[in-house]
Amino acid sequence: MTNSTESESGSHPVPAQAGAREWIGLVVLSLPTMLVFLDLTVMFLALPHIAVDLDSSALQGLWMVDIYSFLIAGSLVTMGRLGDRIGRRRLILIGGGAFGLLSIAAAFSTSPEMVIAARAGLGIAGATFMPCTLALIRTMFPDPKQMTKAMVIWTTVGMAGLCLGPSVGGFLLNSFWWGSVFVIAVPITGLLLLVGPALLPKSRDENAARLDFSSVALSLVAILSIIYGLKELARDGWEPFPAVACVVGVVIGAVFVRRQRRLADPLLDVSLFRVRAVAGALTVFMVTGIVQAGTGLLIAQYLQLVDGRSPFVAALWLIVPSLVAIVGVQLSGPLATRLHPSRVIIGGLMLSALGMVVMSQVPPVDGLAVLIIGVCISYAGVSAVPAISNQLTMQAAPPERSGSAGSLSTTSGELGNALGIAAMGSLATVLYTGWIAVPSGVPAAASAAAGEDLASAVTVSQTLAPPLDEQLATAAREAFTSAFNTVALCGAVTLLVLAVVVYITMRHVQPIGSEQPAPVPEGDPADSP
Repeated sequence: MTNSTESESGSHPVPAQAGAREWIGLVVLSLPTMLVFLDLTVMFLALPHIAVDLDSSALQGLWMVDIYSFLIAGSLVTMGRLGDRIGRRRLILIGGGAFGLLSIAAAFSTSPEMVIAARAGLGIAGATFMPCTLALIRTMFPDPKQMTKAMVIWTTVGMAGLCLGPSVGGFLLNSFWWGSVFVIAVPITGLLLLVGPALLPKSRDENAARLDFSSVALSLVAILSIIYGLKELARDGWEPFPAVACVVGVVIGAVFVRRQRRLADPLLDVSLFRVRAVAGALTVFMVTGIVQAGTGLLIAQYLQLVDGRSPFVAALWLIVPSLVAIVGVQLSGPLATRLHPSRVIIGGLMLSALGMVVMSQVPPVDGLAVLIIGVCISYAGVSAVPAISNQLTMQAAPPERSGSAGSLSTTSGELGNALGIAAMGSLATVLYTGWIAVPSGVPAAASAAAGEDLASAVTVSQTLAPPLDEQLATAAREAFTSAFNTVALCGAVTLLVLAVVVYITMRHVQPIGSEQPAPVPEGDPADSP
């Protein structure tokens, strides 16, 4: 990395420029992040094979899938601050080694309980990557324009993991045994351990105090309770226990925030929320996550249960909009260095809202083309959010707190995904239940099952004699499509409202890389000249 020099005016130092070592190091950092996203999706395809081989129950299968994302979300805040304290490079290397070993354990598991335990460990190990990677990117690329390019590359690789997950998983499962979807992590983590010490810089908060374990426990319980409650409400509808879990999570979260304000060296610097750029970026991240996760769930159901595609073929169709999103990420970085970030984000939100409007016109028959076009437009717009939001958050945080700042971005995205699946999934269920017109002549038990959700209706229709079987399936698909259309319109309105909020809170944020004063928390007077 070349040293910083003074600009021609002599008043502003030119940030140090990253060299080949830093760019190669970025590739090494990005691959483990891709693994984290890859592991989120490959499990869906591997689950039926595991069920046959290990004789796992449906409940055990759900825990194999959910425990991973639960513990990633619950551990992000702690891992961000732990990286600040012991060193971000050290924590990434420890996490990489653990991820590789636990992947081997998952691949050669001999019981469902062993798979669940290995997946839990993978979630904790995976949580070390994202906040520490964001912190190291800030250290390696002090020039804001180079940091933008680095954020774009890192975001692109992560999105590629989500995009390629189903196809990579399908290929491996067609060629090898189910454990192969875990073994692919071993060479990547091995590469990280081999070259990481030489390519990644040491980076830590030299004055960090010991971790406050009370704060660690509060953050873990709060986030896990909220994520668990929301996912269970989305899956099973209104039940007392998940609702109580959400309430408990919110209350403990409030206690956590209050404790952080009192600590001299908090686990999470909540004062960052008072910086308008940070608050705006995190709000955008969370709300777009709500809309995209909520509609994404319905899109997958439409492709399989309305359009009749297999899970693998449905995943292949979704590669098209994912590739569009990757292109959008590549364009968002350069735009944010020339225009105000708020303008780029507002333009992206409006474009994404247009895609939602297109999805609201998807018909119950032969709607694949309209659906994919709408999803492509929506993904193209929302692709501007991740890289810009991450950079705004990281630039606003003090360098010694960059790990904690990185955990803010990733945690807000996880909460947004859980809220979206719960809120928009529940809305679609309520609309479907109210709109399905069960044909006369359908037995009462079948009618009750069909009124619960589309999957139940399709399943029960196969037990009926013609023509009731086709009539019930058609009625269910029409009701679901109408519910999907309405949810898409709600998503469009939400994105447009969010665009207004972005204009109000972020319109004064200068283009990335321009000379601007350090962010001042809202309500704090700036230093007098």
